[in-house]
Amino acid sequence: MMKKLERLGYPLFFLVMLSLPALLDSRWLAVATTFVVFTIVALSMDIVLGKAGMFNMGQALFFGLGAYTSAILNAKFGWPLLATVPLAIIVPAILGIILAGPIVHLRGDYLLVTSIGFNIVFIQVLQNNLGGVTGGPNGIFGLDVINLPGFTSNPSAGGFYTALIALLITFLVMHNLAKSKAGRALHYLREDELAAGSIGVNVRAYKIFAFALGAGIAGMAGTVFANQYSAVSPEAFDFLQSVLFFSIVIVGGSSVPGILLGVFVMFVLPEIFRDFATWRYFIFGFAMIFTMILRPRGIWPAKFGKIPKELIKGGSDGR
Repeated sequence: MMKKLERLGYPLFFLVMLSLPALLDSRWLAVATTFVVFTIVALSMDIVLGKAGMFNMGQALFFGLGAYTSAILNAKFGWPLLATVPLAIIVPAILGIILAGPIVHLRGDYLLVTSIGFNIVFIQVLQNNLGGVTGGPNGIFGLDVINLPGFTSNPSAGGFYTALIALLITFLVMHNLAKSKAGRALHYLREDELAAGSIGVNVRAYKIFAFALGAGIAGMAGTVFANQYSAVSPEAFDFLQSVLFFSIVIVGGSSVPGILLGVFVMFVLPEIFRDFATWRYFIFGFAMIFTMILRPRGIWPAKFGKIPKELIKGGSDGR
């Protein structure tokens, strides 16, 4: 039943999303675009946290690195923003490999604290205008936009559809990962790292792979984010953003439908109550508390594989 619902849900989801520019005003279309971007980053976070079971709370680092890679290449070197996408994916992926190498042996709280430290260092590098190219605390403004055919007169709709294309690519990556040998290996790592190693899974290699893949996808989302606002600044990628993405995966339940619902609960729902100023943070907090009480494994928990029928209800003889 759940699988059938998911198969019907994805086409319906994209059908609804495609119609949003005709239904929403500029403010809510911006919220919808950010919803799509945050979904991509949350899915990239899910690869490390949900699939591989590693407590990484520094995903905003790779999100920001992709955004700044595109912004610097566009503003300082004149590259078209679309042409920066490959490097916005590759540079965070390489940094993910470099950073993961010395820390993947850490577990639980130790990895959590280390990843937070990396995120804080990244923000300090941006604010101190490293190499004179990051723009310091003010960031980089006046970026070009990716002009989709037919949307030159409506850049907001063009930015939304650009984000939607990136989300579709991410969905395809997640779908293929779930059905691949690498996806099975990451699942085994999450369930029991020691047991995974004992059956031949290269624990270190697959952990680094998870970091690199998650970083690359987050970097792509960074370019889409830079395209949306035609600007980047350090505060958009600080530690609190990493907390948001971490919370989305936990609340959502580490599945694609769960991530979508998690982004809605953790981002869109507070935006609905933005007019109530401080009260919207109460909504944010209560939504998370009630979700964890009522659905401790997340709104839509991920499932992997299928239990053989002979193991259900005492075996095939019904005992």
